[in-house]
Order: sequence, then structure tokens, then C-alpha cells
Amino acid sequence: MAKEIKTSEENKKQFSFVFEKINYIIMIVGIVLLALGYILLTGGGSDDPNVFNEAMFNGRRLYLAPILIILGLITEIVAIMYKGKEKNN
Repeated sequence: MAKEIKTSEENKKQFSFVFEKINYIIMIVGIVLLALGYILLTGGGSDDPNVFNEAMFNGRRLYLAPILIILGLITEIVAIMYKGKEKNN
């Protein structure tokens, strides 16, 4: 019985990314939105535990930051689910 010898072209594995370029761009936008949301959440505390600081409950921390975080998460889901246009070859 003769064994078939595979050529080097058959041995090469095709390498391809899981996502396309547009998916990675959308993912980066989502990461930026998430990071900005978490940055806006920081601060507002008081150095003295006996003094209450009202800055903890301003609109930036109660409304803007959570909205940016939710938008970032939705953007990440869209980036994963987005399927680009099919190339006709």
C-alpha cells in the first residue's frame, strides 16, 4: 500500500480572523464608551467620613455614566453580531 504524500500547499492552514475590520472598529468604540462611563462614575466621595458630600448624587453619576455604560455594552453586542456585506467572488 502506497501512502499519498501531501504537498506543502495542502499542509498550509488557512488563517483568518473571526471578525472583519468593521467589527473590530465597533468593538473599540464600545470599549471607549465603557471606559468613559466608568471614568465618569469615579469621585464624589469625602475625605472625612463624618462629612456627607452631595457631589455623589449629581447628574453625571446618576444619569450620564450609566447611560454611557449601557450604550457601550449594546455597542459590544452589535459588534459581535454584525455581519458585513458578503463579497461576491
